[in-house]
Amino acid sequence: MKKFILLVAVISISVGAMSQKGKVTSALSLIDQGQLDKAKEAIDQALVDDKSANWPNTFYAKGRLAQASWESENPKFKAFYPDPLAEAYAAYEKSMELDPKGQMKKKIITSMTYSQLASDLYIQGSDQFEAKDFKNALKSFETQITISEGDIYVGSIDTGMYYNAGLAAINSGDPQTAIKYFQQCADMKYLGITPYYQIYESYLGMGDTIKAEATLMELPKLFPDDKTITLQLIDLYIKSGKNEDAQKYIKVAKEADPTNYTLYFASGIIYLNEEKYDDAIVELQKSIDINPEVFDTQYGIGAAHINKAAEMFKAANEIMDVKKYSDAVDQANAVYAKALPFMEKAHQLSPEDTYTMESLKELYYRMKKTDKYNEIKALLDAAPAR
Repeated sequence: MKKFILLVAVISISVGAMSQKGKVTSALSLIDQGQLDKAKEAIDQALVDDKSANWPNTFYAKGRLAQASWESENPKFKAFYPDPLAEAYAAYEKSMELDPKGQMKKKIITSMTYSQLASDLYIQGSDQFEAKDFKNALKSFETQITISEGDIYVGSIDTGMYYNAGLAAINSGDPQTAIKYFQQCADMKYLGITPYYQIYESYLGMGDTIKAEATLMELPKLFPDDKTITLQLIDLYIKSGKNEDAQKYIKVAKEADPTNYTLYFASGIIYLNEEKYDDAIVELQKSIDINPEVFDTQYGIGAAHINKAAEMFKAANEIMDVKKYSDAVDQANAVYAKALPFMEKAHQLSPEDTYTMESLKELYYRMKKTDKYNEIKALLDAAPAR
């Protein structure tokens, strides 16, 4: 009788275990049929039952469910997990961890589960990036990278995933991580010189101008025919306040591309900031001669004339001789007059710019152009407050 009772107990335990495991097996079928709510109910029960909680197939099924919930168009199913793809990846990894015989690993490889998961993560990361959710986009791309670099991934490596991760990192305020991924792109010769420029920008974002400069200085050896390197060096030196170095490279760039108006503009603005107004006017005029339809250049040369005239007035106030003082004032007014056509052109190119209107108001007042003064004053009075 005791043996009979014991045998019944063993059978009972076995049937109980089979019952829970059967639910997991049926859950996989339910997932394939799209009945994700019923599948989730079965898997949730299996996860809390001692007989199936640590069964590898339970976590494999959970991974399938989480991935299917992300892929579903049904909002109810999508809400099963806060981050379904992360949940799926963790579940698949757990299923292999619980399976020392490697059956789960074989199943994931033969079913190409990780290939589809990596594809889903790419889509999710791209959507997050478009939505400017850069931190989560980085998380998605990094998980895609981890999967793709693993030994159970089946498929070709998408080199672009490193670049995507780099962009997400730099946009999420993590330049150090961005550098890591952009460097991988550079090492793989992906997108040519572009990753190097991203590394340069990342170093600038960290405030490390030394490494930013070192990155650029290596490029002429790697890309000897690329003219953009000089422009990047000019940009760096301007941002770093190294005006002499900037002007040196601007000169080099002009020799290679003498009709590039932006080079003369850059040189002129440097001189303007250094209060070398005559030099600024010369360079900005050359820029205008090549392209007269640029607001910043027109405004810049107008400002150079106005600032020069203001200095001349200041100097005139030191003159005691009445005749010499009057001549000096006339000369200053003549420089103010030279500013007018440039400021008027700037106003034409950007009618809403209040700084230009303020300058025109001053110029019209000095030149006693009453109608023009009243007209620009009315525009300023109607303009939104800055």
